[in-house]
Amino acid sequence: MHQRPHDAARLLWACRESGTVIEALPAELRPHDSAAGHVIQAALPEVAARPVVGWKLAATSAAGQAHIQVDGPLAGRILDSFVHPVGATLPLAGNRMRVVEPEFAFRLGADLPARAAPYTVDEVLAAVASLHPAFEVPDSRFADFARAGKAQLIADDACCGRFTFGPAAPAAWREADLAGHRVHAAVRDAEGRIRFTRDGEGRALLGDPRLALAWLANELSALGLGLRAGDWASCGTCMVPLQVQPGDSVVADYGAYGRIEIGLA
Repeated sequence: MHQRPHDAARLLWACRESGTVIEALPAELRPHDSAAGHVIQAALPEVAARPVVGWKLAATSAAGQAHIQVDGPLAGRILDSFVHPVGATLPLAGNRMRVVEPEFAFRLGADLPARAAPYTVDEVLAAVASLHPAFEVPDSRFADFARAGKAQLIADDACCGRFTFGPAAPAAWREADLAGHRVHAAVRDAEGRIRFTRDGEGRALLGDPRLALAWLANELSALGLGLRAGDWASCGTCMVPLQVQPGDSVVADYGAYGRIEIGLA
């Protein structure tokens, strides 16, 4: 039994590396509840032989939760190999979701270890070093991820894909209305023509990016884990995900908090 979570993690990692998908984990490896899904996910860093550099949230909006048929957000690990610099061209080969998600991300400046009492939003924010504009290019190792179920989605690292984190925003964000902060995104084709634009705002992240971060801190605490100084925490898309194709480029303008861009191939 002890080996089964690693076997499941190895299968999912092999799918990620090869750009292939499965209908579901084999019955003998399939997690039947969230706790079992988390055990599989926890084996990912060892299977991949890559360190964890942060965490992500999936399904932080009601629409996102309905789409993948879950009752709340999901947390996933960000490995160092998943992170790309701003301006990089990220490969879409093998990616079936074909979307980019503009996100609000935080960088931790202090540890938030597991403990019995829930963390307050103020306690969590006191541990934050900086706010960053971010992109995730998510993906799933399941052919029909919308029907895979919560336990398997957690096992699959909460649809974790590739990330770009922009420079730190000015410190004035701490006193600002992040829930109402608007983000404007544009997708351009290979010739530089705008294919479409979209707007979003911070309240798409559980009502406020700060609340999303606190949820993550408490979820990890309940799992006996914790956020660590230096960790990234990418707290979910602030708009309907942007449908993209190879050759596109995506820009997200966070106003006073910065502007980021990536290419896709």
